[in-house]
Amino acid sequence: MGLRERQSIFARNAARLIEWCFRNGYEVTLGEAWRPQFAADEYAKQGKGSKNSLHTERMAIDLNLFKDGKYLTNSSDYSRAGDAWKALHDMNRWGGDFKKLKDGNHFSMSVGDGRA
Repeated sequence: MGLRERQSIFARNAARLIEWCFRNGYEVTLGEAWRPQFAADEYAKQGKGSKNSLHTERMAIDLNLFKDGKYLTNSSDYSRAGDAWKALHDMNRWGGDFKKLKDGNHFSMSVGDGRA
């Protein structure tokens, strides 16, 4: 399966996750879904991300969740959404599971090279 086909699966699953969030009492706003390589390089220099970010391949999205009008900022606040995301596809990864730096609002789909 090529990148374009995986991007299509990812986009469909992102829509399903957003719908799941609304059905489960969350409000959602969109964060970064695509990141140009120059931005990924700069974020990596600043220690804020990876130069090999899946955002550069349109295989990651950051979602901002709100509950009762309050913006949720802790990765643990996203755990239910993370579980729902991972249940949608066996290649889906949730940033709250990252070992180094928890990134609860990050939802991605592996492209088979170990990146999340």
